[in-house]
Amino acid sequence: MFDILVYLFETYYQPGACPEPSVLARKLSAAGFEKEDISAALEWLSGLERLAKEEGRAAGERSLRLYCGAELTKLPAECRGFLMFLENAGAINAMLREMIIERAMVLPEPVVSLGKLKIIVLMVMWRRDHEVDTLLLEELLSEEDDQPFVH
Repeated sequence: MFDILVYLFETYYQPGACPEPSVLARKLSAAGFEKEDISAALEWLSGLERLAKEEGRAAGERSLRLYCGAELTKLPAECRGFLMFLENAGAINAMLREMIIERAMVLPEPVVSLGKLKIIVLMVMWRRDHEVDTLLLEELLSEEDDQPFVH
């Protein structure tokens, strides 16, 4: 699924350029992606679109994020630290942070790696048409998971 998400970002850099799900499914299939992965990616993106419609109930500008037990288990310290780093640097706001956490929590794996979280961050920013700084883009597309962001 994550290969598809990165492919979508690289192929349809402008969010409005991404075709409707039925057309997109055919294009992804023609590009050689497996049907199961395509379905999972489209379902994940659909959930992101639903979240965007609910953004009015997002956290305030200066909110403090406390993680529940399930979130602490699924999002290790390096992931939580990375989110805090992005928010403190002004790259994301509280609403985007909550969307990122929600999209990470729906993944089937018990623990989300920093690499996968970076892709989630990229996809949330991309689909919300949020400007991504060049240095941040390099960081999000890097495959190194060993950079500590825990403070």
